[in-house]
Amino acid sequence: MTVHQRDWQAFVTPGKDGAVHMDLAVDGITCAACMGEIERGLHRLPGIRNARVNLTSQRLAVDWVQDETGADEIVAELERLGYAAHPFDPASQRERQDKTGKQLLRCLAVAGFAGMNIMLLSVSVWSGNATDITPETRDFFHWLSALIALPTVAYSGRPFVKSAFKALAAGRLNMDVPIVIGVFLAVALSVVQTIQHHHHAYFESAVMLLFFLLIGRYLDHNMRGRTRSFAENIAALKAEVAARINPDGTVREVPLSKIETGDLVMVSGGERVPVDGVVETGASEIDQSLVTGESVLVPVNPGQRVYAGTLNGAGALQVRVEAASGATLLDEVNRLLETASQAKSKYVRVADRAARLYAPLVHGAAAITFLGWLLAGLAWQPALVISISVLIITCPCALGLAVPAVQVVASGQLFRCGVLLNSSDAIERLADIDTILFDKTGTLTLAEPELCSEIDTEDDTVLLAGRLALASRHPLSAALVKATGAITPLAEVTEVSGAGLETEVAGKTLRLGSPMFCGASHQQIEQALSETPGASLLAIRHGDAPVRLLTFRQSLRPDARAVIDQLKADGFALEIVSGDTEPAVADCARALDVEAWQAGMKPASKIARLEALQAEGRNVLMVGDGLNDAPALAGANVSLSPVSAVHLSQAAADAVFLGEKLQPVADALRLSKRARAAIEQNLWISVVYNIIAVPIAVAGFVTPLMAAVAMSASSLAVTANALKLRFGETANSREPVPVRKSQDQLAKG
Repeated sequence: MTVHQRDWQAFVTPGKDGAVHMDLAVDGITCAACMGEIERGLHRLPGIRNARVNLTSQRLAVDWVQDETGADEIVAELERLGYAAHPFDPASQRERQDKTGKQLLRCLAVAGFAGMNIMLLSVSVWSGNATDITPETRDFFHWLSALIALPTVAYSGRPFVKSAFKALAAGRLNMDVPIVIGVFLAVALSVVQTIQHHHHAYFESAVMLLFFLLIGRYLDHNMRGRTRSFAENIAALKAEVAARINPDGTVREVPLSKIETGDLVMVSGGERVPVDGVVETGASEIDQSLVTGESVLVPVNPGQRVYAGTLNGAGALQVRVEAASGATLLDEVNRLLETASQAKSKYVRVADRAARLYAPLVHGAAAITFLGWLLAGLAWQPALVISISVLIITCPCALGLAVPAVQVVASGQLFRCGVLLNSSDAIERLADIDTILFDKTGTLTLAEPELCSEIDTEDDTVLLAGRLALASRHPLSAALVKATGAITPLAEVTEVSGAGLETEVAGKTLRLGSPMFCGASHQQIEQALSETPGASLLAIRHGDAPVRLLTFRQSLRPDARAVIDQLKADGFALEIVSGDTEPAVADCARALDVEAWQAGMKPASKIARLEALQAEGRNVLMVGDGLNDAPALAGANVSLSPVSAVHLSQAAADAVFLGEKLQPVADALRLSKRARAAIEQNLWISVVYNIIAVPIAVAGFVTPLMAAVAMSASSLAVTANALKLRFGETANSREPVPVRKSQDQLAKG
C-alpha cells in the first residue's frame, strides 16, 4: 500500500498584514479543554499570530508568519497533541459529523438496552439480598450481568476511551479521562466483587453511567449540528458555476473560481445569482432576503445591483461582475459568521482557565476521598466506590459548556436579526450600553437616495436622461433609473470625471450630472435647495432647452421612528451627531422626536462628544456609517454600523447589520443583555452544582449511578438555559430593558 504525503503548503492562503492563513478540520475535539489545549499548543510555535478553534464545526483557523513556521510543522504539532487534521472542506466535514452522530446513537442504544437488562438482574439481587437469595444464584446473576456489561462498556465506551487515550498519549488531561477512569474502576471493582462472592456489584452503575453520558454527548452533538446546519444553509446559497458570456456572444458554464471582475455572466430564471454585480440587460424580480431581510421579491432593471446567493425570478439577466468568488457579500457574511462563532469573550477565557485547572483537582479530590475513607477505617471496596462517585460527579462538563453554548446560540440569533459580529467581546460590551449616538446620513436614513421632484414619465427628456443614467454607477443615477424605469442604455456615452455624462441624441447634446456641468444658475440652485433643504441635486440639459434640476433625498429608514421610541422607552439616552447641515439634522430629529442633536460635526467633533460622555461614566454605542465614521466608531465603547451589502467588507465596526430597517440595533441590545445574563446564570449553575454535589459525594451519599445522572443533568441544564435565547425578546417583544441612564439625563447633561 502506498502512503501519499499531503502537501499542506497547497492549502495555505494569503492573510492579513503579511501573514498566511490555513483552515483545518480537527478530529477529536469534544470540549472547551480540547480547544484551549490546541490553541495554547500552537501558540508555542514561532510566528503564530492567531489560532482559533470552532467547537461547533471543529474547524481550526490559523494565521502565522510563513518565514518562521511551516504548514507541516503546524499539522505535526496537532498530531503531537493527539489530534488528526484534514484540510477543511464543509462537505466532507459534514459527512464526518454525520458519521459521528450515527456512532453516538448506536452506542447510546446499546448502552440503554444493556443497562435495562442489567438493571432487571440487579433488582433481583437487591430484593434477594433482603430475603432469601442463595449465594449461587446471586453469583450467577452477577456473572450474567458481567457477560452483558463487559462487551457493552467496550463498545459504548469507545467515544470516551479514544478521546482519553489520545489525551494521555499526548501527556495531557481532558474531561473524558475521569469518565474513563470512573467506568473502568466501577467495572474492575464489580468483577473483583463477583469473583470474591460479594453481595454487591456495580455493573449497572458503569453501564448506566455510559448511558447518561452518551445522552448528554448526543444532545450536545445535535445542538452543534443545528447551529452548523444554519451556517451551512448560508453557504449552500453559493453557486459553484457561472454562465460566462464570451466576447463572441457564446455562453459557457465555467467554475466560479474562473470568473473575474469585469466579466459578463448570464443568470437564467430560477437560478441563484453567482456573483455581485450590476445588471446590464434584462429585467426580473429578485429574492434579496439575504440582503434586506425581506422575503418580498424586488424588481431589478439595468443599472441596479444584484448579489451572490440571491434568487432570480422568471426573467433572464446579464450581469457585469463587480465581485466574484471569495469577495462577494455572501463570502463576507460567511467570514463574519465564522468570526462570531470562533471569537472568545472574557467569560470564555475565564471558563477555559477554570476547566483546565479543574481536571487535576477532580483526580486529586477522588484520590483524597479514597485515602480519607481508608484512614477512617472503611474497607477499600466501599472507599473506592465513593471515590468513583466523586470522580464522576466533579467532571467539569457543565463548566466547559457554560459559555460556548450561549455564544453559539446568541451569534445565530443575532444573525437572524440581521446583525453580524466583528469583535470577540461585542456581546458583552453591548450589554453595558446606556447611551446611543446616531449618525444621520446612511444610518437613520437609507443609504440610497430617492427622487423628490415630480417627473412626467412620458416626458422624452426625462426618459432620455434615465437611459443616459444607465451608463453611471452613481447613487443619484441609480435613483433616476429606478424612477424612470429605463431599460435600454444610450450609445456612445462619454463620462466627464467628477461632472457627469453626455451624449448626442437627435443632433443635440444631452447632459446629465452636476448643476454646474449642465449650466444651471446659482439662483436655480439656491431655489431648489430652499424648497428641499439638505437635498442633493442632479441636472438635465438637452440642447438649448432650459436646465432642469431634480432633487433627491435620503429618506428615513421605514421603522426609524418606531425603533427610536422603543429605545427611549427602554431607557437609553439618545443623540444625533451628524456632519450634515443644521436644517437637515433638525428636520430628522424632529421627525424622530429626538431632543438632543448636533449638526455640522467633523470627525474630531464626534470624538470629542464621545469622550465627554465617557468622562461622565457613560457607556456609549456609536451607530454610524462604517466608511466615514471610522474615528467615532473606534472611539466608542462599542460600535454598530448599518452597512450596505456593497460595503460590507469595508466595515470597521464591532458589529454590522444589513437591510433597510433599524430594528437590528434594538434587537442586538436586547439579545446582548439576555446573552450576558445566560452566561452568568450558566456559570452560577456550574458553581452551585459543584458546591452542593461534591460534599454529598465525598460524604458517601451518592452512588456512581446517581453521580452520572447528576453530572449529565448539569450539562443539559446549561445547554437548555442557552437555548432559551432562541425565544423571547426580539422584534416581537417589547418589554423595557433597564439601563443606567435615561433620555432626560442626557438632555440635562
